[in-house]
Amino acid sequence: MHLINADLHCHSTVSDGTMEPEALAQRAQANGVELWALTDHDEVKGQHRAMAAAAALGMDYLTGCEISVTFADVTVHIVGLGFDADDEALRQGLAATRGGRAERAREMSDGLAQVGIKGAYEGALKYVGNPDLISRTHFARFLVETGVCTDTHEVFRRFLTEGKPGFIPHRWARLGDAVRWITQAGGMAVIAHPARYKFTPTEEYALFSEFVAHGGRGVEVITGAHSAAEQVKYADMAQEFQLCASRGSDFHSPDESHTDLGTLPDLPGRLTPVWEALAPRVRRAAASA
Repeated sequence: MHLINADLHCHSTVSDGTMEPEALAQRAQANGVELWALTDHDEVKGQHRAMAAAAALGMDYLTGCEISVTFADVTVHIVGLGFDADDEALRQGLAATRGGRAERAREMSDGLAQVGIKGAYEGALKYVGNPDLISRTHFARFLVETGVCTDTHEVFRRFLTEGKPGFIPHRWARLGDAVRWITQAGGMAVIAHPARYKFTPTEEYALFSEFVAHGGRGVEVITGAHSAAEQVKYADMAQEFQLCASRGSDFHSPDESHTDLGTLPDLPGRLTPVWEALAPRVRRAAASA
């Protein structure tokens, strides 16, 4: 089971990716992915499209989304897998989480204008597939297009992280709410790319402890953002907290993402993969075709 090529974290034009769900499915299948999940930010609008595309291509599928939460004044992402994409409480919770993005985006544009970058809000909108989900990534693409920076990574470094002119914090969902929305819809909550948050050991232990207390059951061990040492660290933490392990590229775009769909290392054999625990929730391609 560990040798399944599962990619359970990626983004489409429904949030901040550059490819439609159907094109992502084709890329995943071409790269050998056998079990796939589309995990757009704070939105499940692309789930039925992704599910149909996966079935047509012979891939098994798990429903997915990535929910933004605020923990210790830091934005943390919780991936939901295997839930009912039509669950009304989940949909309402995600809609509430998306609220405020437009106002935040205008404040980001104002901050960039103060350092001479004009029209950033209107420029970012050209890259937005879903106006409810305008994000820093869309601003980054505009700044690359206009030649302010050479790539999106430089944009984040110079303009869109804490202390920089385009950074505006946003209060997202609470950790407990996000976990509850996912689990009550029949899914599993998973901490996404934990190494990215740069918590102190005490803060990180508090995150994992509170996550488990709320009913969270998984953590991404193998991701595009983790080094080999970080993979070992979070494999150990998965065992310590008795969490299932997930694997996902966090793919957004062929031009921007360091890790392509389906190209990650295998999970360590000592861990329990999320797809084993979620086996009854997997949409089997043969059954769906």
